[in-house]
Amino acid sequence: MIKVNLAVTAVFIAICVAAATAFASPKPATVSLRTTHVGKVLVGANGRTLYLFTADKAGRSACYGKCASVWPPLIAASPNAGAGLAASKVGTIKRADGKRQVTYGGHPVYFFAKDKKAGDVHGEGIIHFGGSWWAVSSAGNAITTKSS
Repeated sequence: MIKVNLAVTAVFIAICVAAATAFASPKPATVSLRTTHVGKVLVGANGRTLYLFTADKAGRSACYGKCASVWPPLIAASPNAGAGLAASKVGTIKRADGKRQVTYGGHPVYFFAKDKKAGDVHGEGIIHFGGSWWAVSSAGNAITTKSS
């Protein structure tokens, strides 16, 4: 039984690392808008929804370790604003590991590992790792409509 549990844990960790790597990009990234069933939300270049985390304070990320494996930060050295977004709202912060995380409206932004395709908003309204997760509007605010 212990071997099975260890194997399951190892597979879970491998999946989380792969998901975090798939969502991260050291290259320039474009933040765009996409229409979903909760409204127009910010998305990364891959079309996947970007979320803000209410536990982040003063523009600093509170999501590291296990949190960042489930909620991978959008990493980019020099992000760009897509159509309909204010370039002045796009920025970066320096994470503890020295990488640059994209911000919008002062909020560090993250993907959700369970969003499998463009337009998914499965992370909307989840309370996880000490805060709530909400999709981000073009104004840089939380869209507080839970998905169904």
